[in-house]
Amino acid sequence: MSIWIGIDVAKATLAVHVHPEGRFLSLPNSPEGYDQLLAYVAGRPVGNVLLEATGGYERPVMRALADAGLPVTRINPRRARAFAQALGKTAKTDPIDAALLARMGELVVAERMHPSAQQEELRALVQRREQLVQQRDDDRRRLKQATHERVRTCLAEHILWLRGQIRAIGKDIARLQQQVDDDLARRLMAVPGIGPVTAASLQAYLPELGHLDRREIAALAGLAPYNADSGKKEGKRRIRGGRGPIRRVLYMACWCVIRLQPDFQARYRRLRDQGKCAKVAITACMRVLLIRLNAMARDKTEWRSPAW
Repeated sequence: MSIWIGIDVAKATLAVHVHPEGRFLSLPNSPEGYDQLLAYVAGRPVGNVLLEATGGYERPVMRALADAGLPVTRINPRRARAFAQALGKTAKTDPIDAALLARMGELVVAERMHPSAQQEELRALVQRREQLVQQRDDDRRRLKQATHERVRTCLAEHILWLRGQIRAIGKDIARLQQQVDDDLARRLMAVPGIGPVTAASLQAYLPELGHLDRREIAALAGLAPYNADSGKKEGKRRIRGGRGPIRRVLYMACWCVIRLQPDFQARYRRLRDQGKCAKVAITACMRVLLIRLNAMARDKTEWRSPAW
């Protein structure tokens, strides 16, 4: 009989519940704890291991379990809390949360793939570059407003240092892209409107690119419109959920694609002429762009622009 495992992750500990046998384990959040958990489930059919996103504390245990061939799924904590409320569970302790996650794991379809160690490293580098760019832009704004000479000198020197760090980390990202999937990186950067930064972000934040169908990839990025109908009422279609970072990347990239590619330009203009607001029109273009990039990655083909 299959078992389902829920893990409530903290900085130093793992609260583990095994369903349906009701066994609770308290393990350290360390390689020793991962080995103990793997030894406990060795040779037993595991339906799913469910845990919440906890700001990065869950990543090592996810990597250890995935490398061991176990199905692992990470969910938004809000989904777990909504599941608990639906069951009428108001108390909140680590053992209770782990038990709820194990029960929920029986209902949730396990993720089909997980980022490799190199993809995780690429994600960390891309995130760090974004942080450095944000600091540079913040200091640029401060420099425009600063009046004290010493403050201006300090900001200017810091901006120069940040520029050097951004260039250096950009080189590290380019090298790692070649190790992760050099062919995909090359084909992504061949798309008019997509440069090295966008290509690296797609590889970092969307390792599933090319491995899902068009509906799944759009839903994963939060670009799939959902119904809100009830009875005779036909509600407004809205996008919701998904990965915010990849949506932000696609938003900026799509404006460049619209400017450079006539078919996207025509699609955007047609939607605007139909009375759609700019946000709805650009979201529709983002969805089409992502679906085409996914097909290109799946089929290992080059980008094709319609003849005009």
